[in-house]
Amino acid sequence: MKSITHGFFGRSGGKSKGIYRSLNCGPGSNDKKSNIKKNLKIVKGKIGKNIDNIYLLNQKHGSKFIYLNNKYKYPKKRPKVDAVITNQKKLPIAILTADCAPILLCDQNAKIIAAIHSGWKSAFKGIIAKVIKFMIKKGCDKKSIFAAIGPCINQKHYEVKEDFFKKFIKKNPKNKIFFKRRKDLLFFDLPEYVRSQLIFNRIKNIDILNIDTFENKNNFFSARRSLRLKHDDYGRNISIIMLN
Repeated sequence: MKSITHGFFGRSGGKSKGIYRSLNCGPGSNDKKSNIKKNLKIVKGKIGKNIDNIYLLNQKHGSKFIYLNNKYKYPKKRPKVDAVITNQKKLPIAILTADCAPILLCDQNAKIIAAIHSGWKSAFKGIIAKVIKFMIKKGCDKKSIFAAIGPCINQKHYEVKEDFFKKFIKKNPKNKIFFKRRKDLLFFDLPEYVRSQLIFNRIKNIDILNIDTFENKNNFFSARRSLRLKHDDYGRNISIIMLN
């Protein structure tokens, strides 16, 4: 798509060391701020020349989003939301993940893009539907919206508890299809649940990368893998989209 530039970045090609090696883009991590700054500059260079700073969020696993029009000002503090929508050119918008699903949306005709941080909580709370509804309100057409679901934790590594399962079944008994039992363990299919939310909101143009952040230890950061390895923190992968 000529009208947009986008990318799902992994952990390679950056300046960070140790558990944050190497392209950690998360200001919320305990990595050296100077390294995060350098890493974001590297990403910015890959996206394009003469562009604004990358617009980042202070993600809270909720269902709030922010819309950036021509009156937006780059904030001193990152807004506490989990999705960002804009119609502004040369403004790269991004989200950070470490197992959650990053979703990038665009409508080339309406010239509107969005980036969604979709862990199970945000997806469960309806963030995908809210973003799509707002895009439609701003002139987008569901038939023209393209969605890409980036690298996230896959079902075989996403073990959950019974109360997690019950929460989803209580909301909709059909949610049972997103769970699989292996021996006495229960596993949740986050990418398929996210995809179902897009389909439910009549988005048909969906690309799903099907890359497991937990399994690809050399290529992606994973919060669950870091927890298993008893690390006290973890790096963040960045997913980014921009109107040209």
